[in-house]
Amino acid sequence: MLIDSHCHLDFPDFAPEIDAVVARAREAGIGRMVTISTRVRKFPQVLAIAEKYSEVFCSVGTHPHNAHEELDIDAAQLVALTTHPKVVALGEAGLDYHYDKSPRDAQAAGFRQHIAAARETGLPLVIHARQADDDMARILAEETGKGAFPAVLHCYTGGRDLAFKAIELGLYIGFTGILTFKNGQDLRDIAKDLPAERILVETDAPYLAPLPYRGKRNEPSYVVETAKMLAQVRGVAEEEIARQTTENFFRLFSKVPRTLADAA
Repeated sequence: MLIDSHCHLDFPDFAPEIDAVVARAREAGIGRMVTISTRVRKFPQVLAIAEKYSEVFCSVGTHPHNAHEELDIDAAQLVALTTHPKVVALGEAGLDYHYDKSPRDAQAAGFRQHIAAARETGLPLVIHARQADDDMARILAEETGKGAFPAVLHCYTGGRDLAFKAIELGLYIGFTGILTFKNGQDLRDIAKDLPAERILVETDAPYLAPLPYRGKRNEPSYVVETAKMLAQVRGVAEEEIARQTTENFFRLFSKVPRTLADAA
């Protein structure tokens, strides 16, 4: 079994054929999918998808692009929304200095609220970090100093220093189809050296389709290609990557049932 630890099934790209997308994931051996919230105010649509499919779970949170729109949503409100059995994570929240769609102080403020909610609930925080390595490392260190919290740096594209600082602080690293891109060698070098017990695979669908699907709309079934590349980079069998990343997922996303018969 493989797990797509990060996708966006509520996005319009999937609306015409969501049933078929989930069916193809099942056929490809994808045992769980986590569809990720980007706006708390649109959380009901995310939750509805998780409720419809037994193997789909979800998060609740505000993407850094939208941080300035939801600064009124604090940690207590986030915590209150995690009581549903299908809500297994917080975020995605973090820092994006590539697009800077939200003021950086708003991004940081929202990020810290999500960290507080993760610390209180014990649910993992899905972190978005793009071209913000120094500030991300600083905030993670400061916040961990206040108390540990579970988290994953999803769709990792940062440098080696941030990756290993995150590992030092107890976080996980998630890899997408970028790992398969021709210009992804630096990322492959990082993926090769990380501890096996801290790596996850994901699609970030509908974005970042891996080779040989690059340029097409991504979907959860394609996480198989990222796992293949991760196995190749690390010099292990594909079955071992499937076993290890699945075990890592259930350790981090501890609210997700290991058997679907246990799902509410």
